[in-house]
Amino acid sequence: MKIRRLFIANRGEIALRIVRGAQRLGIESVLGASDADLDSVAARLADHCVRIGAAPAALSYLNVDAVIGAARAAAADALHPGYGFLSENAALARACQTAGLVFVGPSVATLEAVGDKLTARAHAVAAGVPVLPGASLASLSECEQLAQALGWPILIKAVGGGGGRGLRRVDAPSQLAPQLEQAISEASAAFGDARVYLERYVCGGRHVEVQLLGDGYDVVHLGTRDCSVQRRYQKLLEEAPAAGLAPSLLRRITEAAVALGRALAYRGAGTVEFLVDAGGERFYFLEVNARIQVEHPVTELTSGVDLVTEQLAIAAGVPLRFTQCDVVMRGHALECRINAEDVQHDLCPSPGQISRAVFPAGPGIRVDTHIEAGSSVPPFYDSLLAKIIVHAEDRMAAIDRMAAALAGCDISGVAVNTALHARILGDAEFCRGAVDTGYLQRLLARTAPLQARIATG
Repeated sequence: MKIRRLFIANRGEIALRIVRGAQRLGIESVLGASDADLDSVAARLADHCVRIGAAPAALSYLNVDAVIGAARAAAADALHPGYGFLSENAALARACQTAGLVFVGPSVATLEAVGDKLTARAHAVAAGVPVLPGASLASLSECEQLAQALGWPILIKAVGGGGGRGLRRVDAPSQLAPQLEQAISEASAAFGDARVYLERYVCGGRHVEVQLLGDGYDVVHLGTRDCSVQRRYQKLLEEAPAAGLAPSLLRRITEAAVALGRALAYRGAGTVEFLVDAGGERFYFLEVNARIQVEHPVTELTSGVDLVTEQLAIAAGVPLRFTQCDVVMRGHALECRINAEDVQHDLCPSPGQISRAVFPAGPGIRVDTHIEAGSSVPPFYDSLLAKIIVHAEDRMAAIDRMAAALAGCDISGVAVNTALHARILGDAEFCRGAVDTGYLQRLLARTAPLQARIATG
């Protein structure tokens, strides 16, 4: 079918990215916005903007009935959920089916299969993809026995989890009971599902992921990304391809991702996430993100594939427009997430009003943002303001280009984390490559005394 009018059930930079993608294809865009976003840049640039509810996400972007009602009232043909919010929600996809809307994403069956982490693990095992030792549990005593068998440290993970919520590292038996209680409480509040499970923790592991595109029949990959620079399980800086790994390992990782995608009859854009051990020899399945990722631009720049355009084509019933042999990866790309966070106060969110917003430009530099001078940064949502993305012939050239790009970024009115990114880019450990998920904590610990001296004069 031809998509003529697209309803966008999201906000911020991804909403604006989808608006522009739709406009390039001649598709009319309708933005569903909360009260906090009715005067946003995306709302102004979309062909139409409709209200979906009050500012709190539970009353707007997370309200399936409100989203579907607004999309139907707008006479939309299809709905793009973006990332976050309801993007991986099987109930939304099912409601789209009932309402006669094309859901720009995987099938209901796929969303149900990968949305439950235990079910996703089972599918990975069936597809021959390695998983970490672990299991579900029903009681504290069962948890204690399994933890002893796995060996310390261990991870407690929410079955319905994501974004680092319901995730707890436990280093010793004495920590198990309180951490288990916290994980269950957080999982229940965040996902409405109190179930948790245990996995062996991999010290010094790297977070490596594979971008997939599928049409429900065939699946191709668009290379790897490294997302190991993260804090509290939240990604901060991503790059493509993953550096410092043997070609044979990268081949096995991408083959595993494609095998899982085919087993799931995957449709649309999706990402399979893996943990690579400290020796760079073994990898383990983490999860499937059944949506477009925040970090998708680094893959677009290295592959030359517009992922949003491909999402819309696949949703319209067009078979994959290229084969694996057609995919040629070139150069290296980095993405820095510019967040409204106060680095001097433990990266706490910094809502407010943007008084100045100047972004870099030039060859090999891309900026995805939804802010400008005068924009409001509401306290209700994620603190992401912009993504600075660069592409160059190799990793060190990309690092140099990113450092220059960050120097040309000037945002005032709220605290931002550009200085932290500059610190990372200038750090010898990061420049050597192949940092693990504990890297940022080590960097902050090393530089904390210096920052304290600067703060006190």
